[in-house]
Amino acid sequence: IAAIIYGGTHIDQDFRDRKVADQWFIDKYDQKMNAKDLDATIKYRYDEKFNTGGTFGVNYAKLAGRMLSFNYQSIYMNEHERLAIHKNFVLDHYLKQFNEETIATKQQKHCGEPCVAVCKKMNGEFKKDYEPYQAMGPLSGIFDQRAAEQLNHHADMLGFDGISSGGVIAWLMECLAKEYLKPKDLGVKRVPIFRAKDFDVVGASLHNAEIGIGLLDAIIDQRGLLDLSQGARKLARRLARTHGQKVLDGFLYTAYARKGWMVPNQYWTPGVLSPMTIMGKYYMYYGNEFIPPRELGRKNAERMTKELVLDNLGFCRFHRGWAEEMMPDVVGALVDMKEEFLASIEITASRISSRNSSVFWESERNVDYVHTFLKRERDVEGNTDPELLKWLDAFQKDRREASLSYWYEMHKGVHESLREF
Repeated sequence: IAAIIYGGTHIDQDFRDRKVADQWFIDKYDQKMNAKDLDATIKYRYDEKFNTGGTFGVNYAKLAGRMLSFNYQSIYMNEHERLAIHKNFVLDHYLKQFNEETIATKQQKHCGEPCVAVCKKMNGEFKKDYEPYQAMGPLSGIFDQRAAEQLNHHADMLGFDGISSGGVIAWLMECLAKEYLKPKDLGVKRVPIFRAKDFDVVGASLHNAEIGIGLLDAIIDQRGLLDLSQGARKLARRLARTHGQKVLDGFLYTAYARKGWMVPNQYWTPGVLSPMTIMGKYYMYYGNEFIPPRELGRKNAERMTKELVLDNLGFCRFHRGWAEEMMPDVVGALVDMKEEFLASIEITASRISSRNSSVFWESERNVDYVHTFLKRERDVEGNTDPELLKWLDAFQKDRREASLSYWYEMHKGVHESLREF
Protein backbone atom coordinates (compact mmCIF):
# COMPACT_ATOMS: atom_id res chain seq x y z
CA ILE A 1 0.00 0.00 0.00
CA ALA A 2 2.82 2.38 0.90
CA ALA A 3 4.50 1.66 -2.43
CA ILE A 4 1.29 2.37 -4.33
CA ILE A 5 0.67 5.63 -2.48
CA TYR A 6 4.19 6.98 -2.24
CA GLY A 7 5.94 5.20 -5.12
CA GLY A 8 9.59 4.18 -5.19
CA THR A 9 12.90 5.43 -6.49
CA HIS A 10 12.50 8.00 -9.23
CA ILE A 11 14.93 7.67 -12.14
CA ASP A 12 15.35 10.72 -14.32
CA GLN A 13 16.86 8.71 -17.17
CA ASP A 14 14.85 5.85 -18.62
CA PHE A 15 17.38 3.55 -20.27
CA ARG A 16 14.53 1.79 -22.11
CA ASP A 17 14.40 4.93 -24.23
CA ARG A 18 16.80 4.27 -27.09
CA LYS A 19 17.76 7.93 -27.26
CA VAL A 20 19.03 7.82 -23.68
CA ALA A 21 21.17 4.73 -24.33
CA ASP A 22 22.47 6.16 -27.60
CA GLN A 23 23.53 9.35 -25.85
CA TRP A 24 25.52 7.36 -23.27
CA PHE A 25 27.41 5.65 -26.09
CA ILE A 26 27.92 8.85 -28.06
CA ASP A 27 29.36 10.55 -24.97
CA LYS A 28 31.80 7.66 -24.34
CA TYR A 29 32.60 6.24 -27.79
CA ASP A 30 31.31 8.82 -30.26
CA GLN A 31 29.10 6.05 -31.65
CA LYS A 32 25.49 5.07 -31.18
CA MET A 33 24.83 1.90 -29.18
CA ASN A 34 24.07 -0.31 -32.17
CA ALA A 35 27.20 0.78 -34.04
CA LYS A 36 29.46 0.15 -31.04
CA ASP A 37 27.85 -3.22 -30.38
CA LEU A 38 28.34 -4.23 -34.02
CA ASP A 39 32.05 -3.43 -33.71
CA ALA A 40 32.40 -5.30 -30.41
CA THR A 41 30.69 -8.49 -31.60
CA ILE A 42 32.29 -8.96 -35.03
CA LYS A 43 33.83 -12.29 -34.04
CA TYR A 44 30.51 -13.77 -32.99
CA ARG A 45 28.60 -12.55 -36.06
CA TYR A 46 30.91 -12.48 -39.11
CA ASP A 47 34.51 -11.37 -39.42
CA GLU A 48 35.42 -10.31 -42.95
CA LYS A 49 39.13 -10.81 -42.24
CA PHE A 50 38.53 -14.57 -41.99
CA ASN A 51 35.37 -14.94 -44.09
CA THR A 52 33.68 -16.77 -41.23
CA GLY A 53 31.99 -16.08 -37.92
CA GLY A 54 31.18 -17.41 -34.49
CA THR A 55 33.58 -18.91 -31.97
CA PHE A 56 33.96 -22.03 -34.10
CA GLY A 57 34.69 -20.21 -37.34
CA VAL A 58 37.01 -17.45 -36.16
CA ASN A 59 38.97 -19.57 -33.69
CA TYR A 60 39.68 -22.34 -36.18
CA ALA A 61 40.58 -19.80 -38.87
CA LYS A 62 43.19 -18.24 -36.54
CA LEU A 63 44.60 -21.14 -34.49
CA ALA A 64 47.14 -22.53 -36.98
CA GLY A 65 50.00 -24.12 -35.01
CA ARG A 66 48.29 -23.42 -31.70
CA MET A 67 45.49 -25.88 -32.42
CA LEU A 68 45.27 -28.81 -30.00
CA SER A 69 44.61 -32.34 -31.24
CA PHE A 70 44.78 -36.01 -30.27
CA ASN A 71 44.50 -35.41 -26.52
CA TYR A 72 47.05 -32.57 -26.56
CA GLN A 73 49.71 -34.79 -28.14
CA SER A 74 50.07 -32.04 -30.74
CA ILE A 75 52.11 -30.06 -28.19
CA TYR A 76 54.93 -32.58 -28.70
CA MET A 77 54.91 -32.20 -32.50
CA ASN A 78 56.98 -29.70 -34.43
CA GLU A 79 55.30 -26.64 -35.91
CA HIS A 80 55.32 -28.10 -39.43
CA GLU A 81 53.34 -31.14 -38.26
CA ARG A 82 50.84 -29.00 -36.35
CA LEU A 83 50.31 -26.71 -39.33
CA ALA A 84 49.76 -29.71 -41.59
CA ILE A 85 47.01 -31.02 -39.29
CA HIS A 86 45.40 -27.60 -39.16
CA LYS A 87 45.45 -27.14 -42.93
CA ASN A 88 44.60 -30.66 -44.13
CA PHE A 89 42.04 -31.64 -41.51
CA VAL A 90 40.57 -28.30 -40.39
CA LEU A 91 40.95 -25.54 -42.98
CA ASP A 92 40.37 -27.89 -45.91
CA HIS A 93 37.63 -29.96 -44.29
CA TYR A 94 36.27 -29.34 -40.76
CA LEU A 95 36.12 -25.54 -41.06
CA LYS A 96 35.27 -25.70 -44.76
CA GLN A 97 32.18 -27.78 -43.95
CA PHE A 98 31.14 -25.26 -41.30
CA ASN A 99 31.57 -22.29 -43.64
CA GLU A 100 29.64 -23.94 -46.45
CA GLU A 101 26.83 -25.31 -44.30
CA THR A 102 26.40 -22.60 -41.66
CA ILE A 103 28.05 -19.34 -42.68
CA ALA A 104 27.22 -19.32 -46.41
CA THR A 105 23.59 -20.26 -45.71
CA LYS A 106 23.35 -17.82 -42.77
CA GLN A 107 22.06 -20.47 -40.38
CA GLN A 108 22.37 -18.27 -37.34
CA LYS A 109 20.17 -16.83 -34.65
CA HIS A 110 20.30 -14.99 -31.36
CA CYS A 111 19.50 -16.25 -27.89
CA GLY A 112 16.02 -14.74 -27.82
CA GLU A 113 17.13 -11.18 -27.19
CA PRO A 114 17.23 -8.89 -30.25
CA CYS A 115 21.03 -9.08 -30.39
CA VAL A 116 23.24 -8.05 -33.32
CA ALA A 117 25.77 -10.80 -32.56
CA VAL A 118 23.49 -13.65 -33.78
CA CYS A 119 26.08 -15.94 -32.19
CA LYS A 120 24.10 -19.18 -32.39
CA LYS A 121 25.66 -20.78 -35.46
CA MET A 122 23.54 -23.71 -36.56
CA ASN A 123 23.41 -26.63 -38.95
CA GLY A 124 19.88 -27.87 -38.63
CA GLU A 125 19.43 -28.90 -35.00
CA PHE A 126 23.16 -28.73 -34.21
CA LYS A 127 24.60 -25.58 -32.63
CA LYS A 128 28.26 -25.12 -33.51
CA ASP A 129 30.44 -23.63 -30.77
CA TYR A 130 34.21 -23.85 -30.69
CA GLU A 131 34.82 -25.41 -27.27
CA PRO A 132 32.56 -28.52 -27.44
CA TYR A 133 33.30 -29.06 -31.14
CA GLN A 134 37.02 -28.80 -30.30
CA ALA A 135 37.01 -31.07 -27.24
CA MET A 136 34.75 -33.59 -28.98
CA GLY A 137 36.42 -32.77 -32.27
CA PRO A 138 40.18 -32.49 -32.98
CA LEU A 139 41.08 -33.16 -29.33
CA SER A 140 39.31 -36.53 -29.67
CA GLY A 141 40.70 -37.24 -33.13
CA ILE A 142 37.55 -36.07 -34.95
CA PHE A 143 37.81 -33.63 -37.87
CA ASP A 144 34.51 -34.14 -39.67
CA GLN A 145 31.24 -32.34 -38.94
CA ARG A 146 29.01 -35.40 -39.29
CA ALA A 147 31.11 -37.39 -36.85
CA ALA A 148 31.43 -34.48 -34.40
CA GLU A 149 27.68 -33.86 -34.56
CA GLN A 150 26.97 -37.45 -33.56
CA LEU A 151 29.30 -37.33 -30.56
CA ASN A 152 28.25 -33.85 -29.40
CA HIS A 153 24.58 -34.74 -29.71
CA HIS A 154 25.07 -37.93 -27.69
CA ALA A 155 26.90 -36.06 -24.92
CA ASP A 156 24.14 -33.43 -24.83
CA MET A 157 21.48 -36.14 -24.68
CA LEU A 158 23.21 -37.71 -21.68
CA GLY A 159 23.53 -34.35 -19.93
CA PHE A 160 27.33 -34.16 -20.08
CA ASP A 161 29.30 -30.92 -20.24
CA GLY A 162 30.85 -30.75 -23.71
CA ILE A 163 34.37 -29.66 -22.75
CA SER A 164 34.73 -31.98 -19.77
CA SER A 165 33.35 -35.02 -21.56
CA GLY A 166 35.56 -34.28 -24.56
CA GLY A 167 38.65 -34.07 -22.35
CA VAL A 168 37.80 -37.36 -20.68
CA ILE A 169 37.06 -39.11 -23.98
CA ALA A 170 40.30 -37.85 -25.53
CA TRP A 171 42.29 -39.04 -22.51
CA LEU A 172 40.72 -42.50 -22.56
CA MET A 173 41.29 -42.74 -26.32
CA GLU A 174 45.00 -42.07 -25.87
CA CYS A 175 45.12 -44.75 -23.16
CA LEU A 176 43.53 -47.20 -25.61
CA ALA A 177 45.75 -46.18 -28.53
CA LYS A 178 48.92 -46.55 -26.44
CA GLU A 179 47.63 -49.81 -24.89
CA TYR A 180 47.80 -48.51 -21.34
CA LEU A 181 44.24 -49.84 -21.09
CA LYS A 182 42.41 -52.48 -23.10
CA PRO A 183 39.02 -51.97 -24.77
CA LYS A 184 37.37 -54.39 -22.32
CA ASP A 185 38.69 -52.25 -19.44
CA LEU A 186 36.62 -49.34 -20.76
CA GLY A 187 33.56 -51.21 -22.01
CA VAL A 188 34.24 -50.73 -25.73
CA LYS A 189 35.28 -53.11 -28.50
CA ARG A 190 37.66 -51.12 -30.67
CA VAL A 191 40.78 -48.95 -30.48
CA PRO A 192 40.75 -45.39 -31.88
CA ILE A 193 42.82 -44.17 -34.81
CA PHE A 194 44.86 -41.66 -32.85
CA ARG A 195 47.62 -40.42 -35.12
CA ALA A 196 47.87 -37.87 -37.89
CA LYS A 197 49.78 -40.11 -40.30
CA ASP A 198 47.56 -41.78 -42.94
CA PHE A 199 44.48 -40.35 -41.19
CA ASP A 200 41.28 -40.63 -43.28
CA VAL A 201 39.57 -37.41 -42.27
CA VAL A 202 36.04 -38.77 -42.82
CA GLY A 203 36.39 -42.48 -42.08
CA ALA A 204 38.76 -42.20 -39.12
CA SER A 205 36.73 -39.35 -37.62
CA LEU A 206 33.56 -41.44 -37.74
CA HIS A 207 35.44 -44.42 -36.27
CA ASN A 208 36.65 -42.29 -33.35
CA ALA A 209 33.25 -40.68 -32.82
CA GLU A 210 31.63 -44.12 -32.53
CA ILE A 211 34.22 -45.11 -29.91
CA GLY A 212 33.56 -41.82 -28.10
CA ILE A 213 29.84 -42.59 -28.03
CA GLY A 214 30.64 -46.04 -26.71
CA LEU A 215 32.78 -44.54 -23.94
CA LEU A 216 29.98 -42.17 -22.91
CA ASP A 217 27.55 -45.09 -22.71
CA ALA A 218 30.12 -47.12 -20.78
CA ILE A 219 30.47 -44.24 -18.28
CA ILE A 220 26.71 -44.21 -17.76
CA ASP A 221 26.56 -48.01 -17.40
CA GLN A 222 29.81 -48.15 -15.35
CA ARG A 223 31.23 -50.83 -17.61
CA GLY A 224 34.70 -52.20 -16.99
CA LEU A 225 36.80 -49.82 -14.91
CA LEU A 226 34.70 -46.75 -15.71
CA ASP A 227 33.31 -45.68 -12.36
CA LEU A 228 33.12 -41.88 -12.48
CA SER A 229 30.81 -41.56 -9.49
CA GLN A 230 33.51 -39.49 -7.79
CA GLY A 231 34.73 -37.80 -10.95
CA ALA A 232 37.38 -38.40 -13.60
CA ARG A 233 40.22 -37.16 -11.38
CA LYS A 234 39.51 -39.87 -8.80
CA LEU A 235 39.24 -42.43 -11.58
CA ALA A 236 42.59 -41.37 -13.04
CA ARG A 237 44.28 -41.71 -9.66
CA ARG A 238 42.78 -45.17 -9.11
CA LEU A 239 43.88 -46.31 -12.56
CA ALA A 240 47.37 -44.93 -11.93
CA ARG A 241 47.68 -47.22 -8.91
CA THR A 242 46.61 -50.33 -10.84
CA HIS A 243 47.87 -49.60 -14.38
CA GLY A 244 50.77 -47.22 -13.87
CA GLN A 245 51.36 -43.49 -13.51
CA LYS A 246 51.39 -43.10 -17.30
CA VAL A 247 47.59 -43.40 -17.30
CA LEU A 248 47.13 -40.36 -15.07
CA ASP A 249 49.92 -38.43 -16.80
CA GLY A 250 47.96 -38.33 -20.05
CA PHE A 251 44.96 -36.60 -18.44
CA LEU A 252 45.06 -32.79 -18.58
CA TYR A 253 42.98 -31.12 -15.85
CA THR A 254 43.04 -28.55 -13.09
CA ALA A 255 42.63 -29.94 -9.58
CA TYR A 256 40.72 -28.40 -6.68
CA ALA A 257 40.46 -29.56 -3.06
CA ARG A 258 39.86 -33.32 -2.59
CA LYS A 259 37.72 -34.26 -5.59
CA GLY A 260 37.42 -31.17 -7.77
CA TRP A 261 38.62 -31.23 -11.35
CA MET A 262 38.10 -29.31 -14.57
CA VAL A 263 39.14 -29.95 -18.15
CA PRO A 264 40.64 -26.61 -19.23
CA ASN A 265 39.29 -24.26 -21.86
CA GLN A 266 40.65 -25.24 -25.24
CA TYR A 267 43.47 -22.74 -25.69
CA TRP A 268 47.20 -23.56 -25.56
CA THR A 269 48.19 -21.01 -22.96
CA PRO A 270 49.23 -21.32 -19.27
CA GLY A 271 46.29 -19.20 -18.11
CA VAL A 272 43.86 -22.09 -18.55
CA LEU A 273 45.80 -24.09 -15.92
CA SER A 274 45.91 -21.25 -13.40
CA PRO A 275 45.18 -21.83 -9.70
CA MET A 276 41.95 -19.84 -9.65
CA THR A 277 38.98 -20.44 -7.36
CA ILE A 278 36.61 -20.87 -10.32
CA MET A 279 37.91 -22.35 -13.56
CA GLY A 280 36.22 -23.03 -16.88
CA LYS A 281 34.31 -19.74 -16.72
CA TYR A 282 36.93 -17.39 -18.17
CA TYR A 283 37.79 -16.04 -14.74
CA MET A 284 41.39 -16.08 -16.00
CA TYR A 285 43.51 -14.55 -18.76
CA TYR A 286 43.79 -16.75 -21.83
CA GLY A 287 45.68 -14.59 -24.32
CA ASN A 288 48.27 -16.20 -26.57
CA GLU A 289 51.29 -14.14 -25.57
CA PHE A 290 53.85 -15.03 -22.89
CA ILE A 291 53.27 -13.21 -19.63
CA PRO A 292 55.49 -13.80 -16.57
CA PRO A 293 53.49 -16.01 -14.17
CA ARG A 294 53.29 -13.48 -11.32
CA GLU A 295 51.88 -10.89 -13.73
CA LEU A 296 49.63 -13.55 -15.26
CA GLY A 297 48.15 -14.18 -11.81
CA ARG A 298 47.38 -10.47 -11.50
CA LYS A 299 45.77 -10.47 -14.94
CA ASN A 300 43.69 -13.47 -13.89
CA ALA A 301 42.43 -11.52 -10.91
CA GLU A 302 41.61 -8.53 -13.10
CA ARG A 303 39.79 -10.77 -15.56
CA MET A 304 37.75 -12.36 -12.76
CA THR A 305 36.71 -8.96 -11.43
CA LYS A 306 35.61 -7.73 -14.86
CA GLU A 307 33.70 -10.94 -15.55
CA LEU A 308 31.88 -10.53 -12.22
CA VAL A 309 30.70 -7.09 -13.34
CA LEU A 310 28.95 -8.72 -16.28
CA ASP A 311 27.72 -11.74 -14.30
CA ASN A 312 26.15 -9.63 -11.56
CA LEU A 313 24.35 -7.46 -14.11
CA GLY A 314 23.18 -10.44 -16.15
CA PHE A 315 25.20 -9.40 -19.18
CA CYS A 316 26.40 -11.72 -21.93
CA ARG A 317 30.21 -11.69 -22.05
CA PHE A 318 30.16 -11.57 -25.85
CA HIS A 319 29.50 -7.83 -25.40
CA ARG A 320 32.40 -7.36 -23.01
CA GLY A 321 34.17 -5.14 -25.55
CA TRP A 322 32.14 -2.24 -24.20
CA ALA A 323 30.02 -3.60 -21.34
CA GLU A 324 32.88 -4.05 -18.86
CA GLU A 325 33.73 -0.36 -18.85
CA MET A 326 30.32 1.02 -19.74
CA MET A 327 27.97 -0.77 -17.37
CA PRO A 328 29.40 0.64 -14.11
CA ASP A 329 28.77 4.10 -15.61
CA VAL A 330 25.21 3.04 -16.42
CA VAL A 331 24.73 1.94 -12.80
CA GLY A 332 25.99 5.36 -11.77
CA ALA A 333 23.66 7.15 -14.17
CA LEU A 334 20.59 5.21 -13.07
CA VAL A 335 21.01 4.84 -9.31
CA ASP A 336 24.08 6.98 -8.52
CA MET A 337 25.96 4.01 -6.99
CA LYS A 338 28.83 3.35 -9.37
CA GLU A 339 31.56 3.34 -6.70
CA GLU A 340 29.49 1.24 -4.32
CA PHE A 341 28.81 -1.27 -7.11
CA LEU A 342 32.49 -1.57 -8.02
CA ALA A 343 33.43 -1.92 -4.35
CA SER A 344 30.93 -4.75 -3.94
CA ILE A 345 32.46 -6.50 -6.97
CA GLU A 346 35.94 -6.27 -5.45
CA ILE A 347 34.68 -7.60 -2.13
CA THR A 348 32.87 -10.47 -3.83
CA ALA A 349 35.98 -11.39 -5.85
CA SER A 350 38.23 -11.29 -2.79
CA ARG A 351 35.88 -13.41 -0.68
CA ILE A 352 35.50 -16.01 -3.40
CA SER A 353 39.30 -16.05 -3.78
CA SER A 354 39.79 -16.47 -0.03
CA ARG A 355 38.33 -19.96 -0.43
CA ASN A 356 40.80 -20.93 -3.13
CA SER A 357 41.69 -24.59 -2.65
CA SER A 358 43.47 -25.16 -5.95
CA VAL A 359 45.90 -28.09 -5.99
CA PHE A 360 49.24 -28.14 -7.79
CA TRP A 361 49.28 -29.97 -11.14
CA GLU A 362 49.00 -33.72 -10.64
CA SER A 363 49.62 -34.80 -14.24
CA GLU A 364 52.82 -34.60 -16.27
CA ARG A 365 50.71 -33.45 -19.22
CA ASN A 366 50.00 -30.23 -17.31
CA VAL A 367 53.71 -29.55 -16.87
CA ASP A 368 54.37 -30.39 -20.53
CA TYR A 369 51.52 -28.11 -21.60
CA VAL A 370 53.19 -25.09 -20.01
CA HIS A 371 56.75 -26.09 -20.90
CA THR A 372 55.96 -26.65 -24.60
CA PHE A 373 54.04 -23.37 -24.71
CA LEU A 374 57.16 -21.58 -23.49
CA LYS A 375 59.35 -23.39 -26.02
CA ARG A 376 56.99 -22.54 -28.86
CA GLU A 377 57.06 -18.88 -27.83
CA ARG A 378 60.83 -18.89 -28.22
CA ASP A 379 61.24 -21.19 -31.21
CA VAL A 380 58.21 -20.29 -33.34
CA GLU A 381 57.15 -16.81 -32.23
CA GLY A 382 60.75 -15.64 -31.82
CA ASN A 383 60.19 -14.26 -28.32
CA THR A 384 63.50 -13.41 -26.61
CA ASP A 385 62.05 -11.91 -23.44
CA PRO A 386 64.68 -12.51 -20.69
CA GLU A 387 61.91 -13.63 -18.32
CA LEU A 388 60.80 -16.27 -20.82
CA LEU A 389 64.35 -17.50 -21.31
CA LYS A 390 64.81 -17.62 -17.53
CA TRP A 391 61.82 -19.93 -17.15
CA LEU A 392 62.93 -22.15 -20.02
CA ASP A 393 66.31 -22.52 -18.36
CA ALA A 394 64.61 -23.40 -15.07
CA PHE A 395 62.49 -26.09 -16.73
CA GLN A 396 65.62 -27.48 -18.40
CA LYS A 397 67.43 -27.76 -15.07
CA ASP A 398 64.60 -29.14 -12.90
CA ARG A 399 61.12 -29.59 -14.37
CA ARG A 400 59.48 -30.39 -11.07
CA GLU A 401 60.89 -27.38 -9.23
CA ALA A 402 60.27 -25.03 -12.17
CA SER A 403 56.63 -26.09 -12.61
CA LEU A 404 55.99 -25.77 -8.88
CA SER A 405 57.52 -22.28 -8.87
CA TYR A 406 55.55 -21.28 -11.98
CA TRP A 407 52.28 -22.44 -10.40
CA TYR A 408 52.98 -20.63 -7.13
CA GLU A 409 54.00 -17.42 -8.91
CA MET A 410 50.58 -17.36 -10.58
CA HIS A 411 49.01 -18.08 -7.20
CA LYS A 412 50.87 -15.17 -5.63
CA GLY A 413 49.74 -12.80 -8.36
CA VAL A 414 46.13 -13.78 -7.79
CA HIS A 415 46.24 -13.42 -4.02
CA GLU A 416 48.10 -10.13 -3.91
CA SER A 417 45.43 -8.71 -6.24
CA LEU A 418 42.35 -10.16 -4.56
CA ARG A 419 43.10 -9.34 -0.96
CA GLU A 420 40.40 -9.78 1.66
CA PHE A 421 38.63 -6.48 2.43
